[in-house]
Amino acid sequence: MSINGMVPAEIGSSDMGTTQIANEVIAVIAGLAATDVRGVADMSGGVVGGIAERLGRKNLSKGIKVDVSTDERQCSVDLSIIAEYGFRIPEVATEIQDSVKRAIEGMTGLEVTSVNVNVLGISFRHDDGEEREKVRG
Repeated sequence: MSINGMVPAEIGSSDMGTTQIANEVIAVIAGLAATDVRGVADMSGGVVGGIAERLGRKNLSKGIKVDVSTDERQCSVDLSIIAEYGFRIPEVATEIQDSVKRAIEGMTGLEVTSVNVNVLGISFRHDDGEEREKVRG
C-alpha cells in the first residue's frame, strides 16, 4: 500500500494484522528531535514549506527526507536546518544526528543508518530574543 506515493515501513505483523509507519511520521519524529537541539533555529523546508507556514499550517516534517530500505528495517534521514548564530555548527550537527537516531530507533524500532544534516542558513537574534534576520546560502 502506498501513502502519498511513498511506501510506509512495515514494522511488525502478528495474527491480528500488520503495523505500518508512514515516512511522514518518521519525518515528524526526526523534526521534533532536531528542533529540541540547542543551536537549531528552525527547519528549512524551502518554498513549499514557507507557503504552508504562511497559510497558517505548521509542517512538522519540513526540510526532512526519509528513505526506508526495501527490507523495511532500516532508514536514512536528510535534514535541512537554519542554525542559530553563535553555536558551533559541527557540534550542533552531531547532536542532531544523535538525537534523531535515538528518537527514531526508540519509537519505531527501525535501524537508522545515516542522518545527514544540511545547514542552509544562519539565524541572528538580538538581546530581546526577537529574530531579526536570516541569512541563507
